Formats: sequence, structure tokens, C-alpha cells
Amino acid sequence: MHLTSVSGLLQALVRIPSVNPHGTPGVDRPGEQACAEFVAAFLRECGAEAELREVVPGRPNVLGRFPSDAPGKKRVILVPHLDTVSVSGMVIDPFGGELRDGRIWGRGATDTKGSMAAMLWSLRELRDRIPSLGHEIWFAGLMGEEAGQEGARAFVKEERADFALIGEPTARDIVYTHKGAYWLNLRTTGRAVHASAPDLGENAIYKMADVLQCIRDEIAPRLASQSHPVLGSPTISAGTIRGGTKTNIVPDSCVLEVDTRTIPGQDPSEIADALRKASPGLEMSIWESTPLNTDPSHPLIQLLLKNGSRLTGAPWFCDAAVFAEAGIPAVAAGPGFIAQAHTNDEWISVAELELGVQFYRAFLEAL
Repeated sequence: MHLTSVSGLLQALVRIPSVNPHGTPGVDRPGEQACAEFVAAFLRECGAEAELREVVPGRPNVLGRFPSDAPGKKRVILVPHLDTVSVSGMVIDPFGGELRDGRIWGRGATDTKGSMAAMLWSLRELRDRIPSLGHEIWFAGLMGEEAGQEGARAFVKEERADFALIGEPTARDIVYTHKGAYWLNLRTTGRAVHASAPDLGENAIYKMADVLQCIRDEIAPRLASQSHPVLGSPTISAGTIRGGTKTNIVPDSCVLEVDTRTIPGQDPSEIADALRKASPGLEMSIWESTPLNTDPSHPLIQLLLKNGSRLTGAPWFCDAAVFAEAGIPAVAAGPGFIAQAHTNDEWISVAELELGVQFYRAFLEAL
């Protein structure tokens, strides 16, 4: 492929739709397959052995292993994610990759195709030197980060590394700790009857009202009393609620979705216990991503800090926590600003993108 700059590479990546299919993706054919194939081809041109590993049908991870001149080196892996959030509601062409006003516009330009392009371009620039670096270098573009983290979870079951640098828009600062997620899907059930005789039925919405009261009056204040020195307090928010079928029917079902952001050391199961106590018979399913809390004294984190970055935390969560939970020290760092991620006119500046290349290259050269 004929690409002469990191800007051109990012434009090419943005022009390949790779929308996560969760929710309302806004495209007819969501998924990361085409993007993974493009990245694999680029990695091969950089001298890596590249392969696709399907996680779910049509949605692979892409893995690139660069040659090393000696066995037994510690392994460092660069890890952006391939998928983007929905393009619904965007006010620009989500896949235009337009270069205008010193910015590249489109879905994923910041989160995280900008980091991916900067990582890949730094690997391209260093392709002749990579085998002689002090660490073995891998690259993994992961599917599914925006919903479920299936790609990261599949990768850590199959492979090991000594350090993972996750691509996220952090303005090149080092996110060594971030909140986790504890998402609850709650369902109350009742018995439907004619609304003219409500006493003959069981109102599922009333049951869910007890759950909401518990969240607002009991759980939220309790969480606010806890604190992390960098991340602050955990939070809880009722996000969506659906119940009933018609005004004149007592509802026999109500579903509530709840977002909780957790901090290191917190036991989120206490939240589930409190909700079950508030509404006996409450049906519950839980998805969890643990908080990140990597030791900032790690030698490779200290190496990253020599490039002028600073240590920081984040209220969001990413694949770094999946690696850390599997015993692989991990941090998140990359070009771009989180305030521009997921917006209806997403963009990254060319200047910031080029700083990202310098950032990753300096890190690799120092290994």
C-alpha cells in the first residue's frame, strides 16, 4: 500500500467502517473484519508476522509479531482497539477521513484509530531496528473494546506479555489507574390485569421503584463516602428503564439498566446485595470490567515518563484493565483528547497525531 505519512494512514483507517455492532451501530454491516485485514497487510509490510484470530464470527483480533535477534527477551505489546462506537447522529461523514483545518475528521479519528495509526507508523519507521531492540515487540489490534471487551479477554487467554501499552486518547499522558465498570440489567416481574382493578395484579414498575429508591437514597450516598486518592468516588447511575405495554394494563415487567463506576479495592457485589434486599425476586445480570491500578514505579512506566508525559487517572475504563487482571502490567497512553471521543464530529489534529508517533517511537527506541 502506498502511504507516505501517518495522516494518510489514519485517513485510510477512518475510511474503513469498523463499528461495534452493540446497540444501534448506524451501519448495515458492523464489525472489525475489514479493518483487521488492512492492519494485517500493513504489519506485514513493516516486517511483522501477522494473523487474524476470529473471536466471534466476522470479528477478529489482528496480531503482529516482529522478529527479534535473540531469544528470551521480555515482550512489549502495543494495543489499540479496532472498533468504534455508533455513527448514528454524526453531523460529518463518519467515514470520510477528511483532512481539513489541520484536522482529520471521522469516526475513530480520536478513539482509537489515531493511536493505532501513530503506533503503526512508529513501527514502520523503526522496522529495521526492531529486531535489535532490548525487548520483543508485538502489536495487537483488538475487536470489541467499546462493548464487552471480548477481544482483550480472548487475547489474554491465548498469549502472554511483560508489558502492554494500550492506545487511548490521553494527550500522551500515562493512565496507570482508572475506574472499573459494573453494569447491571435488572428486571422485576408482576401480574398483568386490567388497570381498572389494579389490586388484582402486581405492578412491576412499583417494584422497580423500590430499586430506584435504593439506588438514590442508599447506594449512591454510600458510594460517595468512599474515595480513591486519584480517581475520587465510585458512582452509580440509572441509565434506561422500560416497563408496561399499555396505559390501561398493570405492567407485568420492568427492566432497568444501571451503570456503576468502581474504584480499586471496592467490592461491587455489595451493590447487588442491596438491590436484591430492596426488591425480593429481582432478576439480575451483571457485566463487569475491573478497575486498573498498575504500580507506577514499573520500569517501563518510568521510561514513558521520560518523554515528558505525566501520570494520571481516568474515570473511564479500557482494555488495560483486562491485561492487568491477567497479570500483564498495563497502562493506557496515546494521542488525542478524550473530550473529542464519541462526538458527532470526531476529529484529531495532525499535530497531535504526529506527536503520537514521536511518543511511541521514543518509547520503543528506549527499550
